[in-house]
Amino acid sequence: MSDFIPVCEPFLNGNEEKYLNDAIKTGWISSSGKYIKAFEEEFARYCGAKYAVAVCNGTVALHLGLVTLGINAEDEVIIPDFTMIASAFSVCYTGAKPVFVDVDKDNWNIDINQIEKKITPKTKAIMPVSIFGHPCEMDKINGLAKKYDLKIIEDAAESHGAEFRGVKVGNLADLTCFSFFANKNLTTGEGGMVVTNNEDLFNKLRYYKNLCFPLNAARTYLHNDIGFNYRMSNLHAAIGLAQVEKADEYRNMRIRNAEIYKENLEGIPGIETQKTLDYVLNVHWMNGIVVDKNLYGRTRDQLIEYLKDHKIDTRLLFNGMHRQVALKNFGCDCNDEYPVSDYLADNGFYLPSASNLSQEKIIFICNKIKEFQK
Repeated sequence: MSDFIPVCEPFLNGNEEKYLNDAIKTGWISSSGKYIKAFEEEFARYCGAKYAVAVCNGTVALHLGLVTLGINAEDEVIIPDFTMIASAFSVCYTGAKPVFVDVDKDNWNIDINQIEKKITPKTKAIMPVSIFGHPCEMDKINGLAKKYDLKIIEDAAESHGAEFRGVKVGNLADLTCFSFFANKNLTTGEGGMVVTNNEDLFNKLRYYKNLCFPLNAARTYLHNDIGFNYRMSNLHAAIGLAQVEKADEYRNMRIRNAEIYKENLEGIPGIETQKTLDYVLNVHWMNGIVVDKNLYGRTRDQLIEYLKDHKIDTRLLFNGMHRQVALKNFGCDCNDEYPVSDYLADNGFYLPSASNLSQEKIIFICNKIKEFQK
């Protein structure tokens, strides 16, 4: 196979061009226009939730959610150590401190057995991250939140359409935040969404995202609170509406890809994949693997180079939050031990995972992994 295989590329095969052209022809290209409301309503419906607020990216979705929940500089927010840096940075933007918890060795999500020991009088919220499309154990996290009177803001940037015990992500937390970056299962290029079933939180999200202009009053250009310009453009929403119209199709494509990977990687000594709990629907944003060099006979980095030589693109897994110089300088406690997070960062990477990746290419990738091991 001679073609380069990128790690992920967007799949746009619906009404994206039609809706974009309509937005351009009618002149509605900024943060007003029919596609924003339509995208919000359709995405909320897809999640089975009451309300959704579109924003310009997934990171600001998290920050907006935290502000809406009242998180401030006196507070702490518990997050997994193994996550993308945006989870931690969004907490820092409020002045609060992110507090890290190691992750489960099998599904790579926050280890629910280690959360309680990190709760202090300053803890105000838990931010579970449904890593690579696998939902967290939200029933147990909700139980802890109820016990300690904490808010839950779920980072579901990678988990559009995922389910926990038959309930879609978007209904399992006070607020749930999504990303629509180009490599996500649903994309707008850049974009994000905050989903909730709470009308009061919904109105606060709308208020803070638009510079705290009053929601139901004339614009006097007098502002009572510090707000943010986190609006999504009508152009991005036009793409988003087209994407959500085919959300189940795209979800099924990612799940199919993961099944092909699993079938072809099983039995290779030293190659581990993310395990999925029986009672969740993992939507497999990315197909990560971990290389045990003692069993595989080669290191992670050697395998990455071999795949690169065969025009197969890859990406490293996230580095743990406790390793981040920026967070240490911010004043976060980075001194605890995070052995699972370290193991994933030092030995893991993810493989090409686009929705429309062909079975032929997936098998080719798996065969190269087998070939190099031999």
